[in-house]
Amino acid sequence: MRILAIDTALPAVSVCVLDDGAREPVAIESIPVEKGHAEALLPMIERVMAKVGGGFSSIGRVAVTVGPGSFTGIRIGVAAARGIALACGVETVGVSTLAAFAAPLLDRESDGIVATAIDARHGNVFFSAYGPAGRVLASPRILPLREACRLLSGSRVRAAGSGAYLLREEAAAFGGDIAILNGSPAPDIMAVARLGLAAAPENAPARPIYLKAADAQPTVQRSLPRVTS
Repeated sequence: MRILAIDTALPAVSVCVLDDGAREPVAIESIPVEKGHAEALLPMIERVMAKVGGGFSSIGRVAVTVGPGSFTGIRIGVAAARGIALACGVETVGVSTLAAFAAPLLDRESDGIVATAIDARHGNVFFSAYGPAGRVLASPRILPLREACRLLSGSRVRAAGSGAYLLREEAAAFGGDIAILNGSPAPDIMAVARLGLAAAPENAPARPIYLKAADAQPTVQRSLPRVTS
């Protein structure tokens, strides 16, 4: 199967086409983007697909990161993935950003923990933890840094994600040690593609994962003074 993978959930826009079992992508592009994900994504998809023999008709599945991450970025990626899948008549699957950070670090021979963390601001992180062979030890959640470190205490920990440095600093304050193997702000799009190929569509819907309310709140509506005649 050939998959188109899309990531706009964090400060990057990334697109990849990968054949199942291949070591190298058919085509790939990724750029750091703080804002303007929508403007960058569709032209990038066009550039990547122009390098793919058979074009969109060769795609058998579309994968997209579904969060946690930026509310706006997640919606942009999911909408694009669903639209492309509908047009191509193929299925979509959702991939957790936390799982995508962890996937390249998981080692069947290791007895330690792989922790993934994304800075959720205000002293919190989006957090998950995995044991050998990808066994889920802590499902995706939002936690204060201290609570996340408490869950990791007493274990050998390798960490990834934009919140990995925050985890290490918090752990060090209490005598803990966390090794950072990947502090990138966004996951490797190849990991997203591989997880998308391995996913069962019925268990991995392309539906946003929001672990907290939006930082931006709607303006409070004040009623106008009543006019009397």
